Amino acid sequence: MNHPYSFERLVSIMQQLRAPGGCPWDAEQTHESLTRYLLEETYEVMEAIDEKSPQHLKEELGDLLLQPVFHAAIAAESGHFTIDDVIATLCDKLIRRHPHVFGDLEINSSDQQIVNWEKIKKQEKGDERPSALSGVPDHLPALLKAHKISEKASRVGFDWEHADQVFAKVMEELHEFEEAWAGGDPARMEDEMGDLLFAIANLGRFLQLNPEEALRKTINRFQKRFCHVEAELLRQGVPMQNATLEEMDELWEQAKRAERVSKI
Repeated sequence: MNHPYSFERLVSIMQQLRAPGGCPWDAEQTHESLTRYLLEETYEVMEAIDEKSPQHLKEELGDLLLQPVFHAAIAAESGHFTIDDVIATLCDKLIRRHPHVFGDLEINSSDQQIVNWEKIKKQEKGDERPSALSGVPDHLPALLKAHKISEKASRVGFDWEHADQVFAKVMEELHEFEEAWAGGDPARMEDEMGDLLFAIANLGRFLQLNPEEALRKTINRFQKRFCHVEAELLRQGVPMQNATLEEMDELWEQAKRAERVSKI
């Protein structure tokens, strides 16, 4: 399929938007001001993937692609680096970290590749990382960060051997949280809730489930079911605040049944 535009044209458009006589808003942006958009576009791509809509995904990937092009344009204006430098750095990294593809190393599984990837990263960065837990971004969502931290700990042997041990840890933390709640100490309840959430994130990682993704999908389901309850009550002429819990629960179950049918 032939397109009138190329990656080079995209870079040129971005430069024109930033140049005198271009767009005032684009010209005012900085690395810091664009941070929120980088996050927003990432989550919109994830939403498009959930929807299984190629057309929506194509559009959102374009919006996400704009972000590194935008940041590189700002950096180029300061003489720090260009988008070509970004691409060259990425290509070098991909080749260097896949010696089984671009070299003679033999790797036969994803697990072996993960171990080798971490080994190469450590060689690249020397001894600058003081801990096995170093390298996890501070700004990650908390559940995802818990997943990453526990994953790094597991790579140096700090892990359980069986899933039932992790389940037992979750139940232990749940019991301690219940004790804190019974004691009425808000500070201890917060600590114990954190321990419980961390244990659940660990369980997800151990079972190869991403807790951040799991929670995000649950939130989406909650929103859809809640909106169904709202819409049905509105159709019946019943304000939501006047509906009984039993009436709302029945509509909630109705929404769940509809979800199951749609998956068949």
